Amino acid sequence: MSIQQTDVLYTAVATAENGRDGRVATEDGRLDVVVNPPKEMGGSGEGTNPEQLFAAGYSACFQGALGVVARQEKADIAGSTVTAKVGIGRNDDGFGLIVEIAASIPNVDAATARDLLEKAHQVCPYSKATRGNISVTLV
Repeated sequence: MSIQQTDVLYTAVATAENGRDGRVATEDGRLDVVVNPPKEMGGSGEGTNPEQLFAAGYSACFQGALGVVARQEKADIAGSTVTAKVGIGRNDDGFGLIVEIAASIPNVDAATARDLLEKAHQVCPYSKATRGNISVTLV
């Protein structure tokens, strides 16, 4: 379900210059990075790239969703980590993304970890935004 403008609690604003081979910065200056295509895509690989930025945002958001679910389930996720792998490749209409989300949750058994991961995937805003648009695999 979509939110309305009146429901917005925070809006991040970032501006890119020169696309995938330039610079991107947030309006508050907290993020200001050079972006370059990775070497695998013919670039210099010297800066970061949009896929790394997306992976960073997705993993942080998913970790937050995992925390929400863990509190509801009364599960101990202390020391847990979430890793997002974002791949880019050619598809029928240009390029597309694929994501793999992996979590390490040391204080719960494998079945509980999987259940928490599945539930976090249902509430994470990034997961909601990508659902039906790109392949997201939970491992």
